[in-house]
Amino acid sequence: MKNQKVFFQLCVMMFMQFFIFAVWWVQFAAYLSNLPDIESHLIPLLMSSMAIGSMAAPLLGVIADRYISSEKLLAGLNLLVAVFLFLATQQTHFTGLMITVTLAMLCYMPSWSLTSSIAMTHISSEQFPRIRLMGTIGWVSAGVFSIVAIKVFHVQKFDGSVLPLYCAAGTAFVAALFNLFLPKTPPTTDKSVKYSIQDILGLKVLSTLKNKNFNLFILLTFLATIPFTLYYTYGSQFLQDKGFEYITVTNNWGQVAELFFLFITTSILVKYGVRNALLFGLCAMLIRYISLYTGVVLDLQWLYYFGILAHGLIFGLFFVAGQVYTDKAVPQEYKAQAQGFLSFITWGLGIFAGNFFSGWLIKTFRLGETCDWGFLFLIATFSTIVLIILFLLLFKPAVKPEK
Repeated sequence: MKNQKVFFQLCVMMFMQFFIFAVWWVQFAAYLSNLPDIESHLIPLLMSSMAIGSMAAPLLGVIADRYISSEKLLAGLNLLVAVFLFLATQQTHFTGLMITVTLAMLCYMPSWSLTSSIAMTHISSEQFPRIRLMGTIGWVSAGVFSIVAIKVFHVQKFDGSVLPLYCAAGTAFVAALFNLFLPKTPPTTDKSVKYSIQDILGLKVLSTLKNKNFNLFILLTFLATIPFTLYYTYGSQFLQDKGFEYITVTNNWGQVAELFFLFITTSILVKYGVRNALLFGLCAMLIRYISLYTGVVLDLQWLYYFGILAHGLIFGLFFVAGQVYTDKAVPQEYKAQAQGFLSFITWGLGIFAGNFFSGWLIKTFRLGETCDWGFLFLIATFSTIVLIILFLLLFKPAVKPEK
């Protein structure tokens, strides 16, 4: 009974955490484009707040490992997210929005690694994908909520308005209260132990472990995030160029697929191990870009849906499996810090580098009002093939699947 209660608490925690993000962030660019005082060239800077926020994850990991229980830290962060998002609703100029949204992201983005660390402290790491599944359900529910707001509450306009920011702020406040009742997850490191800039940046994990495979995993994950970003960040622009009217709904099919694939990720991890799961995830990314490239070249839009649906496999078998490997590869006292470092590398540096590189490609290979998407997807295809080869040749972790 106690285990069922803990499982339920962790599921609700994950659901709320991702609902907070999806309900406002997915439509945020549209909202910004509707503000008369925000010029178009400033929107990418505001959207970069996600990557900036992810870079704070290692510091919060150090705090969780040394000074304060993770569930209390999560509660405090969500309370600050509620405050900063509410303040963002009062801003219509770039400076005010940049400050409030960046502060909100600095508090919110570390919660992805923090919730993972809390969950894997109280359940086996192989069961984590099923907990993380509730985060995807929260993401999809945020999209459904926009329809409910219009159809049930008779809101004239939800997406592209300030209302999602209010909803996110309110949900963050409720989540902060709920987090206080999560299973206790105390610090695992003696706070009297001195820490350095290496700890704050998360580099202490690398220097302490001196684990060749873990270091390779971090490097290859960073490199894999760069081609991943071409669709993750600019997929909506691609669909718009191809004449799709319901871009958000079309993109959400990837999240729906994620519901199923996250559920079976646990079985794949147990049966095939972490290394093979990561390789399957990269193969799914290869399928995505081959499908998109072929769809563009042959002008067959139905092929795009293979690339969209592949998101569930990529996320579950590469990024979530990567979190599981990280949890297994590091000692207990470094788990929260290691998850924070992984978040810093992927959703911080990786997304940041990928955004700039993909943006440069889109600007360079333009064809009139659109760009040469076929050539861009071809580049992403060959990049993914190279990454698969590198993983096969170099990455040989000692972690074995549990029987």
